[in-house]
Amino acid sequence: MSSLTVALAILGGLVLAAIIAFNTWNSRRNAPRQPDLGDEGGSASPPGNEAADEDGPALRIDPGLDHEPPRALERHEPQFDAELPARTGASVGGVERRGALDPLIDVMAPIALDGLVSGDAAIAAMPATRRAGSKPVAIEGLNEKSGQWEPPTAGQRYRAFQAGVQLANRTGALNEIEYSEFVVKASAFADALGGTPDFPEMLDEVGRARELDQFASSHDAQLSFVLRARHAAWSPGYVQQVGARLGFVPGLLPGRMVLPTAEPGLPPILGLAFDTQAALADDPTQSAIRELVLSLDVPQVARSEQPFGRMREIAADLARDMDGVVTDGDGQLLREETMDIIGADLELLYDTLDSRDLAAGSALARRLFS
Repeated sequence: MSSLTVALAILGGLVLAAIIAFNTWNSRRNAPRQPDLGDEGGSASPPGNEAADEDGPALRIDPGLDHEPPRALERHEPQFDAELPARTGASVGGVERRGALDPLIDVMAPIALDGLVSGDAAIAAMPATRRAGSKPVAIEGLNEKSGQWEPPTAGQRYRAFQAGVQLANRTGALNEIEYSEFVVKASAFADALGGTPDFPEMLDEVGRARELDQFASSHDAQLSFVLRARHAAWSPGYVQQVGARLGFVPGLLPGRMVLPTAEPGLPPILGLAFDTQAALADDPTQSAIRELVLSLDVPQVARSEQPFGRMREIAADLARDMDGVVTDGDGQLLREETMDIIGADLELLYDTLDSRDLAAGSALARRLFS
């Protein structure tokens, strides 16, 4: 074998080795990042219970492109909060506010009784379904001993009842058909107990529902930032580990984490979501995630939590720790000036909600904007 042949063979081997080394390096560089097994606080854990996760189609807003209060396009069915404290002192338009039902966002129909009624009898007479169309229906009794309005409870006695249906939620305004369904359910309950209901005029209440829905639609804001990978993608375990370091816990749905409030039972402060299919893959370590969505449902979270400020900080932390960039839904980079404009707009929105007795994070706001 000539020296030229040997030289060419050696050169070919070196080139082949270089190609293999480059491909190996490039493969490792672009492989989804995996969690650090030595990080005790960041190990991936299976989805668990989430305090009050309102999952559903998330509205993405292009922050900073519209300085008007963002309008919600996706709506979900609300529920009454059974833990609301009774209120007897405040009033709206001269109407007494009491119990979980509130004339600000509910149609209220008092039910007069001839005598005391047991909680067991009231429970037996309750409608089979607690909604009229897409609007929640609630019935409360005036407890003989405490003098407070509460959901009927076994072993208690009541001297009056009141039925209510919500005027509006993210499914829209109460309509005539839903109002009629409410009347049928409340009348059946009253008849079973020998009570007499007093319903307000349907057209007046439907008109009031439309006004409330118009206000709610123009003051509903659900913000989202998108974190996009600069280079290497992320595995689900890596996302969970980094999220856990920042206080996030697994949500109810695969591919979703939430930042919980300190008080159990309240909606989460922020949501962090990624591709559900990646979370459900047979081998999640090979799933490549290239973007995350950090979201805030503004009316659901109290202003005192400073949710937007925390959202900005967490977005910056995620971008730094995960080698990503923060953008809007169209891929436009979100700069500090844009963030400042969004924050100023949100302060105006908070002030408006406060002035209407619908402060963000309050029980009424959580019901109306859900």
